[in-house]
Amino acid sequence: MKNLRLVTRPSQQLQLQLDGETLVASAFDAERRRAFFASSANFIYTVNLPTTSALGQQPLQWSKFSTPNSDVEEVVLDPGDCIVAMDYLMERESLLLGSSAGCLLLYNVEEKTTQVVGRLEGGVSTIASSPDGALISVTTGFGQLLVITQDWEVLFETSLDPQNAGPDEIDSSGGQIQSAISWRGDGKFFATLGGCSDPTKLIIWERESGKVHSSSDTKTFMGPSLDWMPSGAKVATAHDRRTEGKCPLIVFYEKNGLERSYFPVDEPAEAAIQGLKWNCNSELLAALVSSCQYDVIKIWSCSNNHWYLKHELRYAKKEGVKFSWDPTKPLHLICWTLGGQVIMHRFAWTTAVTETSIALVIDGSRIHVTPLNLGLVPPPMSLFHLAFPCAVNEVSFVSNNMKNHLAAYLSNGSLCVVELPAADTWEEFEGNGISVEPCCSDFTLDNCMHLTWIDTRTLISICCYSDYSTLMRSSETSNHVDRHDSLFFVNEIELKCSEDSLPGSVSSSGWQARVSNKMNLDSSVVGVCQNSAKKGSAFIQFSGGRVVEYCSSLNLLRMCAPAQLIDVSSDYGFPASCPWMNVVLCHDNGTVKPLLFGLDDSSKLYMGQRLLSNNCSSFTFYSSAYGATERVMTHLLVTTKQDLLFIVDVNNILLKNGEVIIDSHVSSHPRGNQSKEHITVWEKGAKLVGVLHGDEAAVIMQTIRGNLECTYPRKLVLVSIVQALVQRRFRDAMDMVRRHRIDFNIMVDYCGWNVFVKSAADFVKQVNNLSHITEFVCSIKNDNVSSKLYTAYISFPDQCATLTADTESLLGSFIGNKVTSVLMAIRKALEEEIEESPSRELCILTTLARSEPPLLEEALSRIKTIRELELLGLDDARRKLYPSAEESLKHLLWLTEPEAVFSAALGLYDLNLTAIVALNSQKDPKEFLPFLKSLESLPSAIMRYKIDLRLGRYDSALKNIVSAGDEYHEECMKLLIANPQLFPLALQLFTDPDKRHQILEAWADHLSEEKCFGDAALTYQCCSSYQKSLKAYRACGDWRGVFMVAGLLKLKDEEIVQLAHELCDEFQELGKPGDAARIALEYCSDVDRGVSYYITAREWEEALRVAFMRSRQDLVETVRAAALECAASLISEYQEGLLKVGKYVARYVAVRQRRLSLAAKLQSEDRFMDVEDDNISEVSTSFSEMSAYTTRSTKESSASVISSTASKSRGARRQKKGGKIRAGSPGEEMALVEHLKGMALTGSAQKELKSLLVALLQLGKEEIARQVQQAADSFEVSQRAAVKLAEDTVSDNKIDENAHTLEHYVRLLRAEEPGYSEETASWRIRALSPP
Repeated sequence: MKNLRLVTRPSQQLQLQLDGETLVASAFDAERRRAFFASSANFIYTVNLPTTSALGQQPLQWSKFSTPNSDVEEVVLDPGDCIVAMDYLMERESLLLGSSAGCLLLYNVEEKTTQVVGRLEGGVSTIASSPDGALISVTTGFGQLLVITQDWEVLFETSLDPQNAGPDEIDSSGGQIQSAISWRGDGKFFATLGGCSDPTKLIIWERESGKVHSSSDTKTFMGPSLDWMPSGAKVATAHDRRTEGKCPLIVFYEKNGLERSYFPVDEPAEAAIQGLKWNCNSELLAALVSSCQYDVIKIWSCSNNHWYLKHELRYAKKEGVKFSWDPTKPLHLICWTLGGQVIMHRFAWTTAVTETSIALVIDGSRIHVTPLNLGLVPPPMSLFHLAFPCAVNEVSFVSNNMKNHLAAYLSNGSLCVVELPAADTWEEFEGNGISVEPCCSDFTLDNCMHLTWIDTRTLISICCYSDYSTLMRSSETSNHVDRHDSLFFVNEIELKCSEDSLPGSVSSSGWQARVSNKMNLDSSVVGVCQNSAKKGSAFIQFSGGRVVEYCSSLNLLRMCAPAQLIDVSSDYGFPASCPWMNVVLCHDNGTVKPLLFGLDDSSKLYMGQRLLSNNCSSFTFYSSAYGATERVMTHLLVTTKQDLLFIVDVNNILLKNGEVIIDSHVSSHPRGNQSKEHITVWEKGAKLVGVLHGDEAAVIMQTIRGNLECTYPRKLVLVSIVQALVQRRFRDAMDMVRRHRIDFNIMVDYCGWNVFVKSAADFVKQVNNLSHITEFVCSIKNDNVSSKLYTAYISFPDQCATLTADTESLLGSFIGNKVTSVLMAIRKALEEEIEESPSRELCILTTLARSEPPLLEEALSRIKTIRELELLGLDDARRKLYPSAEESLKHLLWLTEPEAVFSAALGLYDLNLTAIVALNSQKDPKEFLPFLKSLESLPSAIMRYKIDLRLGRYDSALKNIVSAGDEYHEECMKLLIANPQLFPLALQLFTDPDKRHQILEAWADHLSEEKCFGDAALTYQCCSSYQKSLKAYRACGDWRGVFMVAGLLKLKDEEIVQLAHELCDEFQELGKPGDAARIALEYCSDVDRGVSYYITAREWEEALRVAFMRSRQDLVETVRAAALECAASLISEYQEGLLKVGKYVARYVAVRQRRLSLAAKLQSEDRFMDVEDDNISEVSTSFSEMSAYTTRSTKESSASVISSTASKSRGARRQKKGGKIRAGSPGEEMALVEHLKGMALTGSAQKELKSLLVALLQLGKEEIARQVQQAADSFEVSQRAAVKLAEDTVSDNKIDENAHTLEHYVRLLRAEEPGYSEETASWRIRALSPP
């Protein structure tokens, strides 16, 4: 679905040297882009073909009509002899000329010299060199074929007709034999046509041997029309059918001489095909057809095995036009006339799909029309077609106010206009053909290009003067020089319809056209696009990328120079000529403005001056707007040469200031690898032809073969769904979610479930399809599924907002549960918005079953109600509004686990309903019937109790067993003992004091078993069990509670003293000498024993206080001796710890330095550069396990991997056991660091140290105290410095031998804390600090 658009038509007039001189032959130099023309007067004209610069920043050289001087040189031949054929030999940089008298001449283009290289009898007919330039094939007028080398050696010579023995058998009295030669692209074969009259056979020759490889059946071929497709697939020829009264056929042959396919030429029977030419990429076939009135060049393209006539170029018979394709540029067609006018036609493929997704495919005199939003019709078929009087060259379409207008420019210069109704009514035209009549006008559009609507009644077109001499004469008579300073001008055409059009009808006749404005241009035009933002306006792009705006209302051109367009038009104009230009409306900072996008010949996509992609093959736009009057584009779609499809949000492009290279990361995602940033195109070479906007969210691509493929990119689909959700179009959103298999949770998650529940009524009302709602209900999950699945495609809004008061009242106790909250809102909306019906009841049951947790009791209650109605036997209207109980139950069982439904039915204490559930859930009657019968025989309270026990509802079971009476009190106590959590409830249910005491004692026994002795002791006291309370206090070590309970028991003094002695021994064994000392002093009055316990507890100050309080000097001396002994021990421990800190730090630094040097060595040898991707993680793990003394190769083997796994297991076991530090182990560094951290002084150690220092000072041992404090201070500072050193180096890749030392960090630490901070002053005494 593409059309061939004429981009520009530069021309040049050769200054022929003689009157009556005509051009007879041509040749092309592809390397230096030159064309050579030989004239009937034996002049050689050299013309430089128009080119664009490498960057496309310069306009075409032939943009003005002024004729540059051509290089002209005369070739001297014998009188009466003339040039009839020539070809360019690239290696020799010379032209090989053939004359009518049989001379072969080599003309050196640079030196302007001529050399005769051979003479042939019968004259030269054709010359054709092989594609590699090594061989030259020549045919003569006598029908001889010669193949010669560039050294002019004849490889072989034979007759064009193999049945003729040689040139002696040819009647030379007759006319010249017409012949044609065409080489295959690889040069291994060539084809010929030739004969005494019309050629009758196509012959395929072998290059090396000169033998006939194959030949066709005898046919009447039309003249020398022959060309072998450059790709080598087929040979194009023309069949003459004038004897049958039919038009000519273009027939394709294979290498084996068999006919492959054909198609007719839509011309009168007397028309003759004078030439056939393929373009250089075998995509287009052009034919020169001569009829009685005119000569026409027809251009076809094949798609889906159908040949489309895409363009026609008509010329007058007197001009004697000839043509050839550019040898390197596939869409450049070069035409020349006998009078010396050379025209370059530059074409471009454009999509036949309009912005409104309507396909308008040109095929000769027809336009195939297909609205893609109604259906994808595979080409060449279409919904209907428009028939025109002659071939259509260009078509333009505009849609406005429910009407569509189509304008077509025909090859005869006529203009046709059609008015069509709204596209959604076109189904009635299916299969029909609508004839269109030309407009009534007093002008013809000669050489028209870029036909564009600027209003529903106004067209503009770019035209060029067809006759150079006419233009010169008009310029001589003009008063203003600038009025004719270009070959190009703008025609503004005003349209009127004289016939009244009925709504829904087609207006294809009665149109009148007149030129309302004509304006000359100063350069050739590359593209024209309507400015949708302004009525009667269009953007015109000149060669080189310069853009101007045409305004119909002012009839002037307002130049859009970059310096004058600061904000509004800063994006206008391109850095290079962009034959593919598009103007779209986009939102920019809240305003709608037009943006210009262009694609140049080097695959660079621009937005104005900004480069968006340097690898673009096609692009189009998508609009997510729904129901908008003006279509604002939201996404840019781009395909690249690597067959990747990118979908870019236009807002992202506008927000970025610099250049946005869409395909900058293509190299990191080669073809075949999936990525969410792009889509891999399924078939190589497929290009974008159009999209379906809005909710359709479809992208239409066409393959090289011609097939149409419609895809729905996930990103566009999600954008459409989000757009529908924002606009509260729940039905459309639901349809898209179901059609494209999107997770249903997006409908809840995008705006947040707390917002969705408030719109649940609208959701149910709009969807209005209970099966769809049921499907939605079954898919809802508690997690925010959508944000996890689709966050790479769309951005989700912030959903952290708090719930409103209305939402809280609506949700009640289910706040925070997404599934239950949403389903409850849906259930409420179903009851309010949907009429009662069996389907509605089943949907409500679904919402109950899918809640989390499932509300099965409520669901079964609704089923129970239905069952009760059935049992009543009423056949009223209300009964018909519900499904049967069996159907409802089966539906519930299908949604939920049958066992859960059985338990829920049992929990309703309805044994009949439970039996029905069991039967429908396919339970074995032998299993459930005895159980239900046993329950049925029990009293009601006991039945409920048994059911509650089975379901684990112990609170309800306790209530039921209590209500059963006192005879079940023992069973009640067993229940409490088995379920201790029921004790608080039991105390509420029982009021009898004896039973309460029994329950409390049982609870206290349970607490004692659970080792909760403190709570057990208090609970025993509540039920007056003091002896058990005493034991509980002793078990928990609460001596105060013991003596308090002893007082309640009113024990004697001797019993209390005995109890105190027992407690002293117990607390001493438990490691609580401090508590034992207090008991000995307070209850045993044993001072010696109390002071001894205080010394054991290292509570020096308390021991000294008691000794002084009792005036016991002997005890003071005992305390002094013990304190001195403890001080000496601590000094020794701190000194030993200081040495250990130094050793650990030295070891840590050595291990760390060794590891870093080993890592640097491995990196320098690039050990990891050759590691495969799949092994990187394994090698990294292996390297992390290497210690400073590990000698291990980086080459892995199965044994080393197994050993590595075993070592990991052993390491895990060592960590659990807390083993020692092992030198050379993988975890040695971190073990050293953790050990250094564990050497810090604990809080209890600091408290004991402070108490000892105070006691030593009080005993007059100041010097000993100072020594202890200095030793502890040195140890603590060194330990903290070591930890800081390790923390600083563990993440550093370099060890500084001077800076990373323990002494350096000790100095830093003391410098940072010159005084006593809160941390360091917790145990230190200022009086003992050094000066």
